[in-house]
Amino acid sequence: MKKIGLLTGGGDCPGLNAVIRAVAKSALRNGYKVIGFKDGFKGFIENNFVDIEDRFVSGIIAKGGTILGTSNIANPFRYTLPPYGTPDSPSDLSAKVKEIFELHELDCLITIGGDGTQNMAYKIHQMGLPVIGVPKTIDNDLASTDYTFGYDTAFQIATEAVDRVHTTAESHDRVLIVETMGRYAGWIALRSAIAGGGDIVLIPEIEYKSEDIISYLKKRRANGKLFSIIVVAEGAKEKGGDLTVSKVVNNSTDPLRLGGVSYKIADMVEKNTCFEARVVVLGHLQRGGTPTAFDRWLSTCFGSKAVELFEEKKFGKMVAIRGQNFIEVDLKDAVGFLKRVERDSEEVKAAVNVGMSFGNSEVG
Repeated sequence: MKKIGLLTGGGDCPGLNAVIRAVAKSALRNGYKVIGFKDGFKGFIENNFVDIEDRFVSGIIAKGGTILGTSNIANPFRYTLPPYGTPDSPSDLSAKVKEIFELHELDCLITIGGDGTQNMAYKIHQMGLPVIGVPKTIDNDLASTDYTFGYDTAFQIATEAVDRVHTTAESHDRVLIVETMGRYAGWIALRSAIAGGGDIVLIPEIEYKSEDIISYLKKRRANGKLFSIIVVAEGAKEKGGDLTVSKVVNNSTDPLRLGGVSYKIADMVEKNTCFEARVVVLGHLQRGGTPTAFDRWLSTCFGSKAVELFEEKKFGKMVAIRGQNFIEVDLKDAVGFLKRVERDSEEVKAAVNVGMSFGNSEVG
């Protein structure tokens, strides 16, 4: 009997359980055995696993998070967790990875995760081991695929937040600032600002200028618009400035924890105008709860496609969606660069055409 290993890595995300369900159901129907490693690569290294049967995945398609658990600090090639390593003395556990493959006689490992997880998957593939990736990230910044699951849910939640702050902003004639996730790519902020009718959107791809933000807000007031909505991605930064880092987690695959740029914007607005500014940081709200119908659909199709690739022995691949087609791409291409908002894209043009500002007078 062929055996598939499965794990979810990185941050939690709406749709993870739908992928687990799809992989399990597709594999079990074909007579394969499936085991799930707990807490991402931490469970893989520690050989902490569970047999996945049909009843194990029953009723989980609409459930947020991951029933297998996850970790965004367990990297088998730079392992910092005891007893195998520490943040000060990380270990390369390549041999342990191979040992676990051989112990379970795995015919494939399916890794569900974002850029960090798929980078690890690619390294495992370079070791000559069979691995297939499934793309997950709410930032929608993984290359080689039009969409990653989890993004649509985050987009919907952010849009609803922008919708909801309109009433309080208008009631008090305030500047309301909504901070979304988006470390290096501004897809959530840009699209939720467009969909929610934001006035200013600040994204990592376009550095803002404080004077241009102030000028735009004053112009709105002069035109009788007494409130404004600013949507800002956590990775937005001022021209010539740095990212706003809340803390550093040295043993993480991406040690910088961003957050707080919206408070810098609010402080700048109040010091340079007579306007009141208030901040709403969405944070992990965007990653929690029930996935949207689109994310459930996408996750299910991704999971099914991953099992198809396994049957065809197409290892070292990641499933992807292009247009209406589900395809495979090389893992090395998927992790080679991030997909970011382009300054001259149709979406940016549309935002400018309806009067939205990017906090930079050079745009539009």
